[in-house]
Amino acid sequence: MKIIIVGCGKVGTTLAEQLNNENHDITIIDKNGDALNSITERIDVMGVVGNGAVYKVQMEAGIEDTDLLIATTNSDELNMLCCLIAKKAGNCHTIARIRNPEYNSEIGYIRDELGLSMAINPEMAAAMEISRLLRFPSAIKIDTFAKGRIEILKFIVPENSILHTMKVREVLHKLHCNVLICAIERGQDVIIPSGNAEMMSGDKISFIAPTAECNKFFKQAGIDNNVIETAMFVGGGRITYYVAKLLENTKIQVKIIEQNLERCNELSELLPNAMIIHGDGSDQELLLQEGIHQTEAFASLTGFDEENIMLSLYAASISRAKLITKVNKIAFEDVINSMNLGSVIYPKMITADSILQYVRAMQNSMGSNVETLYKIVANRVEALEFKVANEPAIVGIPLEKMKLKDNLLVAYINRKGHFISPRGKDTLEPGDRVIIVTTITGLNDLKDILK
Repeated sequence: MKIIIVGCGKVGTTLAEQLNNENHDITIIDKNGDALNSITERIDVMGVVGNGAVYKVQMEAGIEDTDLLIATTNSDELNMLCCLIAKKAGNCHTIARIRNPEYNSEIGYIRDELGLSMAINPEMAAAMEISRLLRFPSAIKIDTFAKGRIEILKFIVPENSILHTMKVREVLHKLHCNVLICAIERGQDVIIPSGNAEMMSGDKISFIAPTAECNKFFKQAGIDNNVIETAMFVGGGRITYYVAKLLENTKIQVKIIEQNLERCNELSELLPNAMIIHGDGSDQELLLQEGIHQTEAFASLTGFDEENIMLSLYAASISRAKLITKVNKIAFEDVINSMNLGSVIYPKMITADSILQYVRAMQNSMGSNVETLYKIVANRVEALEFKVANEPAIVGIPLEKMKLKDNLLVAYINRKGHFISPRGKDTLEPGDRVIIVTTITGLNDLKDILK
């Protein structure tokens, strides 16, 4: 597909890299010629210097034969204008990044009136992930399917766990839990496990289950999943605001440490139930005074990766808090993953995944297209949700008789709200929603699971 990206900031660059890897024809528009040059020298994309909201610039970028325009500049209003012009000039699909909390309550109206295919809010998406993590403290990553009724959770197998040396096929009858182990990370290796695969202490395990089964699994496996009642956030930016709003009707007491006095006053008005502390979140004495020892969750959400990493490492050294660390740059992901940072949140990756999901669905709108997509192990393992169309090669054939690609797992079937953990005799039927977990990246259609 031909795709134009307006804005080559962190999100725009990440998108360009991922979409280029999937062999799309990418053009980037940005006012900063130097930034554009550094991207076009590194990856195979076209660059156009100029204002993406100007008709002439969009025409130069080839808007007339473009399938999708994605506006990811730092200005919500500019992004909306880019999409409006693209819709008129090229009649293409449009996606706008809209971040301002003031627009959040009106996002449906804005999307309909401007004809946007999608409006994405990276901070809100990150906040929703954080709020889910606070619900399941033992998990380090949570992704949801079937409108929140099915979840993939990732956790680390603790020392002396009952799961140590347990085979994947033994989980059902030993723990009496209807969960499916769908990925095992051991050091640099990632395994889509067979029934005979063994879990070991220190492994990162991803499992899929209905929401009600997740708590049961943690309990049966002897893994603490205590309810969180106190949470401390360092940094009072948009993500912190959205998380605090999402937690307003829960029992979690929120404490926010913010250095900017004006922002503290804003947050005090916007979040009457939260405690707002004016101070430097990297001040060790302040953190001790505010009870970092006792807090049950600690999230470092400042605008600086280095500060967030150091704060989480410090919190890990003096408390047993559930840790959440925001990281914007992903260049040193292997190093970051080796540190004790708890759940690492990459807002731009969450955004890129959502847009990639839409692009995959666009590519095959007639078949069994992608409805949900998550990268559960960076760029190495994907979990995808498809709606099953009436395809003779797929429908009505027992899974044990299908010639499926290697390193691929049919993880769950949702049949009219009834969830099936698939076995060899199960079949896929029209209208089913099926979740596939695989190390084969780039699946667009359900038929792609076949050899």
